[in-house]
Amino acid sequence: MIAIIDYGAGNLFSVKNALDFLKIPNEITSEAKKLEEAHAIILPGVGAFPDAMHMLQNKGLIPVIQDQAQKKPLLGICLGMQILFEKGYEFNETQGLGLIPGNVIKIDGGGLKIPHIGWNDLKISNPCSLTKETREGDYVYFVHSFRADTEEKYISCYTMYHEKIPALVQHGHVYGAQFHPEKSGTVGLAMLKNFAGLVEQ
Repeated sequence: MIAIIDYGAGNLFSVKNALDFLKIPNEITSEAKKLEEAHAIILPGVGAFPDAMHMLQNKGLIPVIQDQAQKKPLLGICLGMQILFEKGYEFNETQGLGLIPGNVIKIDGGGLKIPHIGWNDLKISNPCSLTKETREGDYVYFVHSFRADTEEKYISCYTMYHEKIPALVQHGHVYGAQFHPEKSGTVGLAMLKNFAGLVEQ
């Protein structure tokens, strides 16, 4: 069973609908006990970095997420990916979950429209378990104004939007997708299926 964390900042039901479509057992929850019992965890999110961390803190979920990420697969999506990093700089400097080394900074669009919204192609730099069916040039759907600033070894896929945008990151059991796999057609669904396949259901 995959636990989808409900902390007030999630695109919960689009993620749940995608997992239901794939016939992957899942449950939306904000209970620490359910996260501990789950085989894997998805941390969705839309909105601002400081708000997300504040809501996780208010629900007492930060320690359990940090603990469970050492034991089982965790996938952060969009804002959920960004808060996996050490710090974010949206509005003010905010401590993240610290599960992947690096920070989250404003995109330098170089004159391109911010937020970065739409379909962009993936370039694969360090293949991982989620990219088994992904091909160079596959398109996925983005909606964001900030990006990860992290070492190359943590970047599985990236896209270009004036500058290099980490699109899929990995560190140990922890994965993060800056794009929305649940809104990215067959490419995104294949990644969700691969994530679920990291553990026995």
